[in-house]
Amino acid sequence: MSIAEMDHLVIVVEDIDAGIQVWRDRLGLTLSHRVDLDEAGIQQAFFSLDDGTFIELVASAQNRSPIAGILESYGEGLHVVALKVDDLDETVAALKNQNVKMIGVGTPQVFIHPESATGVMVQLWPKDRPHRWRTNPSEANE
Repeated sequence: MSIAEMDHLVIVVEDIDAGIQVWRDRLGLTLSHRVDLDEAGIQQAFFSLDDGTFIELVASAQNRSPIAGILESYGEGLHVVALKVDDLDETVAALKNQNVKMIGVGTPQVFIHPESATGVMVQLWPKDRPHRWRTNPSEANE
């Protein structure tokens, strides 16, 4: 198992415009782009960092989106820490051997359940998988 480096952070916000104002105007980060995904009921804003990582803000565009439930249950804040792994299958197998609770195994979206990671949802992102939104912002949720 090899966790290589940080990939990105996902932060849930009540209001995407207010979130952008905080991260861009107060904290000085550069907004890379913003996406409204009506079919998923979410709004996203991306802030690329110099080291190749990024911060993603996510807000609910509809009261029925999964993000609305997260906001209702937990409020705003850090939602996911995404870590790059050298080999997803190998990492998942090693974590399962350690009795780590996993979500989404067998899909492109694999997570370590917060119960197994001190309350933090951890996404495992294959090191060689590109983020399609960097070249096609309409595919921001990839």
